[in-house]
Amino acid sequence: MSHNLPDVQASRPDVTVGLSQVGVTGVEKLVKISRNGDRPWILMADFSVFVDLPGERKGIDMSRNMEVIDEVLEATTREEAYRVEDVCGDAADRLLAKHEYTSTAVVEMTAELVQRENTPASDHQTQSTVEVIASATATEAGTREEIGARVTGMTVCPCSQGMSESRARDKLAELGVDDGTVEEFLEAVPQPGHSQRGHATLTFTAEGAPEVDLLDVIDTARDSMSARIYNYAKRPDEDHMTYHAHMNAKFVEDCVRTMAEDVVEEFSHLADDVTVYMKQSNDESIHQHNAHAEREVPMGLLREELA
Repeated sequence: MSHNLPDVQASRPDVTVGLSQVGVTGVEKLVKISRNGDRPWILMADFSVFVDLPGERKGIDMSRNMEVIDEVLEATTREEAYRVEDVCGDAADRLLAKHEYTSTAVVEMTAELVQRENTPASDHQTQSTVEVIASATATEAGTREEIGARVTGMTVCPCSQGMSESRARDKLAELGVDDGTVEEFLEAVPQPGHSQRGHATLTFTAEGAPEVDLLDVIDTARDSMSARIYNYAKRPDEDHMTYHAHMNAKFVEDCVRTMAEDVVEEFSHLADDVTVYMKQSNDESIHQHNAHAEREVPMGLLREELA
């Protein structure tokens, strides 16, 4: 059975409803970040680009727009850059200039950054991978830029660990171990709790570029969980990670709270109007659900809450 479907554009010649974002995703480009004499970062970046669409226009002329987007990203990524967020900011500014009808241009970027590091106990060289997050929103009033990272670590459930500790305390008492020795033992040897792989996200957004070092952002996010994890690990490294994670058991909300405290201390120079976004997501090991906690807050308010 066939249906005579109307031509949408022909049947609606007068468009009156604007759209806040129209654009493309999944545009891949190589990005080189110079680092003042250190080894440059070469990123395979995935870009998403959007402009707003006023009500008097039917569309953004997609084929022409894609040509402009590619032209802008090519020009931006070929120029020397020292901060990831400035790549997005430069591209957003150029897009705003090239689209006469739009009042807002948004460029979002994610990329994998590979870092060299040593394992914590055996001191073997290895590499770690983090996801870099950057974006920029350009308007006639100026450009806001975002920079941050999503990192992977591990957490241990305090509730599960508490039940194991209670069982151990009862058994040691049954064996005749005195209370002082029991407490000394449990303080030195953390009891088991179910662990999970955690994902911490930390970003900063400001007028212009946030005055933060991406490596400091990465370290702050990694240290918010129960323990760091490593791509390569010998048995001493596995023991190190397991021990330290169980000595530092945390719920998802604890991770965000730790991140908030470290942000206020590590980035004390930031202005009050810088926006901080913090998120912890855990891939639960013994549940069929996952756990999440997040907070987005101006730096000034975060300072007040933690004062």
